[in-house]
Amino acid sequence: MEETRVVLHKAGEFLPTSSLEYEAVGGYAGLRKAAADPDQIVDVIKASGLRGRGGAGFPTGLKMSFTKGAVADQKYVVCNADEGEPGTNKDRVIMEEVPHRLIEGMIIAALAVGADQGYIYLRAEYPHVKKVLEKALEDARTHGFLGRDIMGSGFDFDIQLFIGAGAYVCGEETALLDSLEGKRGEPRFKPPFPGVAGLWGKPTLVNNVETLANLPAIMVNGPEWFRSMGTESFPGTKLFTLSGNVNNRGVYEFPVGVTIRQLFEEVGGGCPDGRRLYAIQTGGASGNIIPASLLDTPMDQESCDKVGATFGAGDLMFMDETCCLLDVLENLAEFFVKESCGKCTPCREGNPQLLHLVQKFRRGKAQDGDLDLLIELGSAMTIGCLCGLGQMAPNPILSVVRFFPQVFAVNNVYVRGAS
Repeated sequence: MEETRVVLHKAGEFLPTSSLEYEAVGGYAGLRKAAADPDQIVDVIKASGLRGRGGAGFPTGLKMSFTKGAVADQKYVVCNADEGEPGTNKDRVIMEEVPHRLIEGMIIAALAVGADQGYIYLRAEYPHVKKVLEKALEDARTHGFLGRDIMGSGFDFDIQLFIGAGAYVCGEETALLDSLEGKRGEPRFKPPFPGVAGLWGKPTLVNNVETLANLPAIMVNGPEWFRSMGTESFPGTKLFTLSGNVNNRGVYEFPVGVTIRQLFEEVGGGCPDGRRLYAIQTGGASGNIIPASLLDTPMDQESCDKVGATFGAGDLMFMDETCCLLDVLENLAEFFVKESCGKCTPCREGNPQLLHLVQKFRRGKAQDGDLDLLIELGSAMTIGCLCGLGQMAPNPILSVVRFFPQVFAVNNVYVRGAS
C-alpha cells in the first residue's frame, strides 16, 4: 500500500538540516506565497479544513484567528514537540527528516497571527532531534529564512529551541507554557485561553509539530487540493504510528480515513509468527482498547468516536492473542500515576486508586463491588479532572470494561454486564 506523503514529501532525498537543499525540492515556496499576502493566510487555512494533529483535532484556522484578532504589543508562536505519549513517534520523524518543513510552518503561522518570536518545546528524551533542530535553525538563519527581514519581506521572526524536563503533563498546552516561563509544569485554568493570554500573558498560538508542518503544502497547493484527501470533516493526510505485535512497526503517512485493517494488514504485515490479533489500542496510551472485530473502522475522528475507539494522534498499538489486558492496564495505570502533576484532586487521588483496583483484578483479589467502583471512579475522573491527562487516563480501563468484560471476573465469575 503506497503512502501519500504531504508532510513527509521528499523525506530522505535531501540533507535534512540544509535549507538550500530543502528549497531545491520545493521548500519555502509556501512561505514565499504566504509572505505575498499575509492577511489571507488564516482564511486559506480555514478553507482547507486543517484540524490539529496533536490529538484534540481543533480547527487550526479558527485557533489562528483567536491570536490574530488579539490586540497586544507582543505575540508568540509555540510548537508543541513534547511528544510524550507512549507509542507515538510521528513528530520525531518529522523533526529528524524534514525539520525545515516545521520551521517553514512556524514562520507562516507567525505571519498569520503577527508574532515575531517562536519557541519549539522539545521533549528531553529526544537528544538526537535536538542536534538536528539546532543545525537546521542555524542554517535557516544563515540563509535568511529566520531572523530580521526574512527573504527581503520586511518580516522579522526567530525561533528558540527549549528543552523540557521529561514531564508528560507538559504535552498539555498550558502546562507547557508554564514550563517555558520557568515554572513547574502544571495545567492552567481556562479561560483565558492561550490564544488571548498565553506565554507571559501575551497572545500565543500553540500547535503540534505535524499541524504546523502541514501549512507549507496548503499555502502552495491551496485549500481545495488539501480537501481532496482525507474525509469531509477531517481533510488531509495523517502520520500513523504502528507499534506492538505487528511485523512492520513504524510511522507511515496516509489520507485520514484509511481503515485500521489496511494499516494492520497491508502496511503492518499482520502479527508476527501468524498469531491472531486480539485487541488494538487506538490513540496512544490514553486511548481506548478495542477488539479485533472493529478492524474495518476508518481512522478519522468521527468514525472512531462512533464505535468507541480513539483517533488521537494516530497511534495504533496491536496486541495478539498472547497478550494479557490486565497486564497492559496495570502498566498504563502506573504510567499515569507517575506522570500526574498532582494539581487537581481527581487526578492526584484517582489514578492511584485506579491502579489499586486494576491490581486487585490482576492478582485475583477483587471482590464484589470493585468493578462498580472502578467504573464510577473512572467516569468521575473523565469529567472532574483539570486537564486531558486525568480526563483520559481512565479510557483504557473503561474501554476494556466495555469490550472485554470477561477480563474483570471475581473468583472466575463475571459479576456485571458490559456497560
